[in-house]
Amino acid sequence: MTDARQPAEEGGAVAPPDPWDPLVRVTHWLIALAVLLNAVLDEGGSALHVWVGWMVLAVLAIRLLWGLIGPAEARFSAFPPAPRAALRHLKTLLRGRPREHRSHNPAGALMVYALWACLALISATGLVMTDARSPVTLAEEKAAVAAGDWSVLASADDRAENGEIKEITEEMHEMLANLLLLLVAAHVAGVAVESRALRRNLLRPMLTGSRRG
Repeated sequence: MTDARQPAEEGGAVAPPDPWDPLVRVTHWLIALAVLLNAVLDEGGSALHVWVGWMVLAVLAIRLLWGLIGPAEARFSAFPPAPRAALRHLKTLLRGRPREHRSHNPAGALMVYALWACLALISATGLVMTDARSPVTLAEEKAAVAAGDWSVLASADDRAENGEIKEITEEMHEMLANLLLLLVAAHVAGVAVESRALRRNLLRPMLTGSRRG
């Protein structure tokens, strides 16, 4: 349930298509890649997992900023969270007559915000689990221990005192990761269903920037 154009005007004319801008497309696919890497291909705790987590934080921050200063279709004002409008859209979708929107449709907008919120919470719990240490710091600590410098373990012992909190946070992290996969599956299914209803490929705009075809 992603992009579509503005609802048709009273005379039946449809607003001209406007492409997703490059930054929206790049951030979308970077996050998709991050989900694939961290939730599907990579085991938690690896250096790659931590690097990808920090990348998600950066990409998410950029996209949220773009929602304030970017083009009209990328701004939050173009797809406000509106549960009632989302329900109406789903009803029209079930009848096979969904209306088109310039930015995300109401149901797609709710999904976008849910995905962003889930990603933010996953990142936050990940920061707690690693004590907000960067992948570089973690690598340096491992290298120091390998070289015989055990002083870094003293600070590790201090962090271990919060083990119960870390354990709870780790469980939350895993639960949120599973929730994210469910949201992604619903998102992909929504795109497929709406593409069929509109007789238009809604994946193409996020690949090429053009809504034609």
